[in-house]
Amino acid sequence: MAKGKQKQINRDTQEENSPGLFQKLIFWFIIPLLFIVAILLVIATFTNFNVFEKAAELTNLKSTTEEATEGNLSEQYNEKIVGLEAEVKEKEAEIEKLQGELENAKAENQESLIVQEQLQYEIDKLQRDQTEAKKEFEDILNSFEQMSAKSAAPILVEMSDEEAVKILASMQPDILSAILAKMSPADAARYTELLSE
Repeated sequence: MAKGKQKQINRDTQEENSPGLFQKLIFWFIIPLLFIVAILLVIATFTNFNVFEKAAELTNLKSTTEEATEGNLSEQYNEKIVGLEAEVKEKEAEIEKLQGELENAKAENQESLIVQEQLQYEIDKLQRDQTEAKKEFEDILNSFEQMSAKSAAPILVEMSDEEAVKILASMQPDILSAILAKMSPADAARYTELLSE
């Protein structure tokens, strides 16, 4: 039994003496790493190379690059904003121009409608006048056709050639020949010539 206890005590001491995982990590990695860093700092000091200034420059350079990138982006955004604002102003000016043209077109259209109405009124008036003139002419023509040839001939000779020819051209051939027979030969020849033109 004493031997068994002895073995167990030996094992316990061996386990206590064996280094743990943390101790192995410190011995194998951290201490050599610190030693290498110390040597590098000594070498850097002898060569007049300031590690701390270089580290500060690198971190400064990184922040300057970030600032420059941010500044560049904000410039690009500002340029885009200015460009879009200019485009909006151009579109607004174009809209105003088109609205002005639309209003002008409406005004011209309104004027055209007024002119069209005036012209239509005048056409209607001329058609009424023409209808009335035609009716009056037919009344005059009927009057001449109902007159005797002896009475109608002197009246036609006293009228203008244009009016007389118009009336004579509208008469029936038998009435026309009777009226021409009652005129002087010179007047009858003249009206016959005018009717043939």
